[in-house]
Amino acid sequence: MNKTSRGMIVEELFGELELCSGDKSWTVVRTRSRCEKKLAEYAKRSGIHYYLPLRVSSKVYEKSKVNFHIPLFPGYLFVCADFEDKHTLVRTGYTASFLKVKDQEQLLSELRAINQIPVAKEEAGPQYWLSKGLEVEIVSGPFAGTRGVVEEHDKLHELRLQVNILRQAVIVKTDPKDVKIIGEFEIVETDDISKMRKR
Repeated sequence: MNKTSRGMIVEELFGELELCSGDKSWTVVRTRSRCEKKLAEYAKRSGIHYYLPLRVSSKVYEKSKVNFHIPLFPGYLFVCADFEDKHTLVRTGYTASFLKVKDQEQLLSELRAINQIPVAKEEAGPQYWLSKGLEVEIVSGPFAGTRGVVEEHDKLHELRLQVNILRQAVIVKTDPKDVKIIGEFEIVETDDISKMRKR
């Protein structure tokens, strides 16, 4: 028997994944522990556009299976904000810090790719990030046009959608025949993300 989570429900996206106007720009908010949804809900009430990628996690309690929607990148929220918006978010007590995004177009391209993947159909959660690998593009199927990175030729079925500012990635399972290699690079793996955060 499946049940819907009774936890806090928030929309993944409020606004559009487009360049911000005026003095606003896309910024990554490092949130307090387990405060991603709370901050997203407050941002929406304040009219601040945000993106909070989610994935499905399931737990079994006795004879019941409960599905939860949890952050794909724990501890992070993407917001389109100016100085005043940031001040508004800080007042909540849910923020820890802000990461400045130097390349707005690159971040938006990465987030749009992730936003195409239905939450319930994601085959895997966050995976280790590759600084270099085989650059590929999905040329057919529902995700045609999506670009990502694979480790090597025999892993074309595991496309990594990378968010470079976080040095994290999401694996998308795909049919190798739908994938075209568009570049080849040396593979260099980073340290475990948990170790990086302790630095």
